[in-house]
Amino acid sequence: MATDTNTAPPAITPAPEAHHHQPTREPRWQKIGGYVGRIILVVFFAFPIVFMFVSSLKPDDQIFGDLDSIKAFLPVGKISFHNYGTVFDTVPAGRFLVNSILLSGLTVVIGLFVNSLAAFALSRLKWRARTVVLAVIIATLVVPFETFALPMVWWVNKLPWLTLRGGVPLWEFGWLDSYRVQFIPFIANAFAIFLFYSYFQSIPKDLDEAARVDGAGWFRIYRSVVMPLSGPAIATVSILTFLPAWNQYLWPLMVVQSENLRPVMVGVSYFFQLKVAWGPMMAYSTLITIPVLVLFLCFQRAFIGSIASSGVKG
Repeated sequence: MATDTNTAPPAITPAPEAHHHQPTREPRWQKIGGYVGRIILVVFFAFPIVFMFVSSLKPDDQIFGDLDSIKAFLPVGKISFHNYGTVFDTVPAGRFLVNSILLSGLTVVIGLFVNSLAAFALSRLKWRARTVVLAVIIATLVVPFETFALPMVWWVNKLPWLTLRGGVPLWEFGWLDSYRVQFIPFIANAFAIFLFYSYFQSIPKDLDEAARVDGAGWFRIYRSVVMPLSGPAIATVSILTFLPAWNQYLWPLMVVQSENLRPVMVGVSYFFQLKVAWGPMMAYSTLITIPVLVLFLCFQRAFIGSIASSGVKG
């Protein structure tokens, strides 16, 4: 039978055109309203800092005279930096700042290593009773510091410390009135361990197995795999560790007598004498607030990213 070679191929029905949904644009009034709302929130939460800084430039009589008007938040009137000079005449502010920066920095740096290593052991290693240990660590979060402050003073006064005298190593007992007593007891932090543990749990454990196949040990996995992926957690723990260390007041009052060892918060009490010097106190408060603001501005992107990622995962 002959085959008809002139038969036309079947017609191809064109696929229906895909409908591309254009994203709906936000109305201009809604966008403006959002910006206005954010500005109001910023002003609401920032006005104590603005008031503090503006008041640090005014004499005491003008601070109280401007309280009933908007002038309290404006640098108007008798503006000068005289209060800042009074601060350094009243307290050794420079020494206090150096002490707090040193103590807070040591607490953060050493604490990041110790707490992340503990969290790594709880999160990645398999050992008996690790769940019980984690539960005990979390349970300590509900115990206020004031309940064990006095027993801790007794213990730190009994602890040994290796010193050098005339080139000879000697053991001495008692940590009171020293730098070490102000940061070593606060290196291990239950909240920091819990934050690291929660973040480490979100990192796939397949990476550990791959590293183990390549011959990496657990510390190498911690150093080269887990920690490089934990930038947001590191930033969050750094901020949340720095703030309590910087704001230490009760503990230094209990364990430190020498003025050259005191942190910045103890210096606030110098201004509450028979007559409170409000202008210099506002200037001193401004000086001790600047390092905290600088730290937050440096780590705010990673800090917000950590909070956001925790919210998505939760």
